[in-house]
Amino acid sequence: MALGSVADRNISAKVADELREAIQNGSLEPGERLVERKLADRLGVSHIPVREALAKLAEEGLVERTPRRGARVALLSEKEVAEISGLRIVLEQYVARSVQESWSAKTETQLRRIVASMVAAAERGNLDQLFALDRKFHETLWELADNRTLLTIASQLRSRINGFLRAANASLAPDQLVAHAASHATLVDALASGDRARAEAAMADHVSIAAERIATVTPADLPA
Repeated sequence: MALGSVADRNISAKVADELREAIQNGSLEPGERLVERKLADRLGVSHIPVREALAKLAEEGLVERTPRRGARVALLSEKEVAEISGLRIVLEQYVARSVQESWSAKTETQLRRIVASMVAAAERGNLDQLFALDRKFHETLWELADNRTLLTIASQLRSRINGFLRAANASLAPDQLVAHAASHATLVDALASGDRARAEAAMADHVSIAAERIATVTPADLPA
């Protein structure tokens, strides 16, 4: 029984990881219904670990569960977006300070390569690749900050708005998409300057612009 219990928990955790990743990368979009039976069939598991995984993701704020109506990928109110964005500014500014303290030529090269790939993806109109690289850029900064607790919290906050960011970016005109990708070079410039105030201001602007873009997302941009 003990071994069976461990196995069940492992399956539930793996299902939660799969669903969390699908929400983060936009495969499962805000408002999309999450039917246990269908998810279980797709993942090749029974409905029990799926149910447990959905409960876990509901605790993280990524999934909404309503009695008699089932589960869906969480939607966010304007107030929630504002709250998350406010917290992100504080955390990302801390990240900027931490990254500056250990700044190196290697770090700068690493980040500029990601930005160059982002611009190239934007110029090709490859939204999927651009979104993945955007996420990689910020995750790289979190890892460079070398704070595992911060990494977890920052990742969870961004996870809650990823679907909205994706929908907002998808609505940008081609030149705006390229400008969005190129804006990350401004962040690198600010970090490389060694000027703490400049880096914090650049990060605050970056997060605020993302929040404003999310505010333009309408129900029509999201799945019914």
